Amino acid sequence: MTKSASSTELEVQVGSMPLSLDKELLASKSAKVAALLKENSNADLYYLLHDIPADSETFDLVARFCHGCAVQMSTENIVPLICLSFYLGMDENHCNNNLLSKAVTFFEQTVLPSWNEIIKALRSSEKSLQQTMQIGLLDACLQAMIAKASDNPRHLGEPIIVSTDKGDDSDRPNAKRRLFALDWQEDLTTLSLQLYEPIIYTMKQHEIPPTYISASIYRYAKKWIFHCNNGRETMSIYKRKSQRNVIEALEKLLPHGRELLPCTLLFEMLRCAINLEASSVCRKGFEIRIGKQLDQAKVKDLLILPQGYAKEVQYDIECIRRILKVFYSNYDSSDASGFISVAELMEEFLAEVACDMDLMIDSFISLAEMSMAAALGTKRNSDGIYRAIDIYFEKHAYLTEKEKEQVCKALDFRKMSPEACEHAAKNERLPVRAVVQVLFMAQLQMRETLARTAYYDDKSEKEEKEEDEGRMEMEKMSIKVKELEKDCREMKQEITNGCIRQRVNKGKVSLWSEMKRKFGCMTSMGDFHCPAKKKKEHPKCGIHHNS
Repeated sequence: MTKSASSTELEVQVGSMPLSLDKELLASKSAKVAALLKENSNADLYYLLHDIPADSETFDLVARFCHGCAVQMSTENIVPLICLSFYLGMDENHCNNNLLSKAVTFFEQTVLPSWNEIIKALRSSEKSLQQTMQIGLLDACLQAMIAKASDNPRHLGEPIIVSTDKGDDSDRPNAKRRLFALDWQEDLTTLSLQLYEPIIYTMKQHEIPPTYISASIYRYAKKWIFHCNNGRETMSIYKRKSQRNVIEALEKLLPHGRELLPCTLLFEMLRCAINLEASSVCRKGFEIRIGKQLDQAKVKDLLILPQGYAKEVQYDIECIRRILKVFYSNYDSSDASGFISVAELMEEFLAEVACDMDLMIDSFISLAEMSMAAALGTKRNSDGIYRAIDIYFEKHAYLTEKEKEQVCKALDFRKMSPEACEHAAKNERLPVRAVVQVLFMAQLQMRETLARTAYYDDKSEKEEKEEDEGRMEMEKMSIKVKELEKDCREMKQEITNGCIRQRVNKGKVSLWSEMKRKFGCMTSMGDFHCPAKKKKEHPKCGIHHNS
């Protein structure tokens, strides 16, 4: 900004374009310029307006307004225009129908009601982001976006389908939902991280469905990292640092939960974090999310290169170990299908890496031990691990007998099927000690089978004998029951006919009377007592005896 030849004009240099402004006209609309002229009438305004937040296009709009010309407001220029008019104090307190009130009215009536217009306006505010936040424009946009996303979360884009099969997972919207999708709209992923981060954070706070937020975060990573990363060696230090900041920020924003994103996409983000040498907190965050749904992963997902591209280690074994630990710490133990899926995954992964000619023996043994550990509790045999070991021996024919024995220590011969034992017994690639163990286990299995067969045969014969004896006892009991029933019927009939009463009246002696007589009791029916006998006392100890 320099002094003009005329004392009433200022020549303003904004960018590469010089602009001439009348002091009095500008002061009539700007409270800030009026105050500066009043206090510094003879001073050069260059030093007082050096921090003016505007570009040449925006300042030209202000100059046109001061000269009474029409101002063409649009979504793309409204935010910078509000910032500049606010900075210059072009409000109603200084002048009626001033520029600030007109710009704010346009912003409220044209921008805030539309999702697309909000995104466009925010993109244009990135050069003056600090002032946009200070005067509350960003907050107004956030509130409007939250209201729209709460009403229809598809403003963030379609959620990504989590496929339950082993096919390729990709960024695919639901076909049924696509029929009812909104018309073309501006995407949040076009915004810079400085704007995207507070928007997503605020949406999480207002409980927008996490499936939509997660899909938006992945698409943001896809746009700003995956498509821009053409190789680690050719990437500039600045770009690498910028992408590292993006992936670390996205990890913090990504909601925690199972099946919000396909496991394959989470692995893609983890590999990106490793390649960019992101913080350990960032990498651990992705590992935890992967571990919670590891049963949905595929073999190619586990092919993770270690940080730093160390040639001596082909795969990040410790990373896989940490992910397995997360899975077993969080998975519902009542559902065995997940454990079986992970055991199968590890066996397939072991067979896949066994073909790698450069795979070190220590790395293979560690992976084999993890595969055995994953199979514990699933009642799976060791055939899959045996197959992987056989592939490793085939691809690494230079291994010594001792090295092969070290590899075979990871194999549990007791869990091999008879078919696998038969194959191993004839396998020339196995070390001799392993073949001996296989033959020994095969012999034990044969003995157990024979013993089990003999046991069941003996048990069957014993059960048949016991059944025959029981049947005979039941028949005897049935005969006795029938005899008792017969006696009961006869006694009932005798009582009914009054046989007992007739016998008493005729003076016949009943069995009961005969018993009383033998015991010396009275025979009278009314007097049921026996005569008391005198007792005599023992002369020495006074014990009474019956006479």
